Amino acid sequence: MVWIRRAHLVLAWGFVAGVVLQVFLAGRGVFESSLAFKDHVGWGYTLGLLAIVLLVLAAVGRLGRRQILHAVALWVMFAFQSVFIAVRADLPTVAALHPVNGFGILLVSILMARDAWLARNVREPVESPTTIEPATSTAAR
Repeated sequence: MVWIRRAHLVLAWGFVAGVVLQVFLAGRGVFESSLAFKDHVGWGYTLGLLAIVLLVLAAVGRLGRRQILHAVALWVMFAFQSVFIAVRADLPTVAALHPVNGFGILLVSILMARDAWLARNVREPVESPTTIEPATSTAAR
């Protein structure tokens, strides 16, 4: 299970970096060319898959309730990102929640990565050996 903790730690910090890259790609779409938004969209789907991988690692690795909740929150928030974009023509005010939710995703991913970092040296619980009672010898009687 140690390798799962390490993989989760690396992927969690990679996810944080990926969200920062996602903001950069959105900026390119705004300031460079609307065609650059394709990169933002494509990378967003990749991050959504990574959120699922983080959830699986947290659950399978039994990394604790908090890590699992962080991963579930990321997945749900990513699902809402698509909803916010889908309603942009009909409900622009609701669609404006897309970047706000993006900041929420960044916050949750930082919290998850920080918790994974703090737990990096936590060892799996080791069962203590049972106490062995000294044998009574018949010669001592």
